[in-house]
Amino acid sequence: MADTQPTTESGPIAVAPQYGLAMKRRGPVAVWLGLPLITLGIYQLVWYYKIHKELNEHDRRQNLSPAGSLLVLLFLSWTLIAPLISFHNTGKAIANAQRAAGLQVTCSPAASTWLAFVFGLNVWYMQRELNRVVEAYPGTTPGTQVPLAV
Repeated sequence: MADTQPTTESGPIAVAPQYGLAMKRRGPVAVWLGLPLITLGIYQLVWYYKIHKELNEHDRRQNLSPAGSLLVLLFLSWTLIAPLISFHNTGKAIANAQRAAGLQVTCSPAASTWLAFVFGLNVWYMQRELNRVVEAYPGTTPGTQVPLAV
């Protein structure tokens, strides 16, 4: 079957622009070190849930489960492999969000995974990469509708 695009008599059909919701900017150091120390590690779980929810709302084409991602960290962290896979998938989701924002992809899923072994720096890295997506839409508040690149 040949790849064809639907056309009308006047030419190809225009694709409607996609929209998503803007994400919240967070301080990478606060997310990585400050707030988890103050809350005895609880904030990191809250943060992990929130970024997955925001990534899902930013680009509905991604099928993310915020609760599933959190449950992997809560109940399967003892396996070591499951959280690493979850961090890798989160890195891919952040890279897809950068692509959807029309940015050059700078988030590496491998770095999102292996930086977990270096003082948990993967949290700092992932938040820094998420902030690049937020900065692609200057002047928007979290939750407002933003256009996505196709």
